[in-house]
Amino acid sequence: QVQLVESGGGLVQAGGSLRLSCAASGRTFSGYTMGWFRQAPGKEREFVAAIRWSGGSTSYADSVKGRFTISRDNAKNTVYLQMNSLKPEDTAVYYCGATSAVVAITIRGGYNYWGQGTQVTVSS
Repeated sequence: QVQLVESGGGLVQAGGSLRLSCAASGRTFSGYTMGWFRQAPGKEREFVAAIRWSGGSTSYADSVKGRFTISRDNAKNTVYLQMNSLKPEDTAVYYCGATSAVVAITIRGGYNYWGQGTQVTVSS
């Protein structure tokens, strides 16, 4: 059984920081790109960041560039999202995903596996 389990969400004031983690189990994700998406109430799930298996290539949504950093520890099968300078508009449920695709890693439909999500709330 493949599982992706997110943790680290919570309530933080604007300007604060949070670090999300996504632990993968049930199979090896060798070669998989890992991504973070988020979904605010009444909105579609949107791409936030992704990182290739090697860790040397990352992608970010324009809205989070310079504030968020994605990283991974392949030995631990874990991916992280460091979120700094948080804004109220970052409030959403954050989901971790894994994809074997080599292109279109910013597209939700290309992901094979998803976690259950973790709530991030940023107060003004």
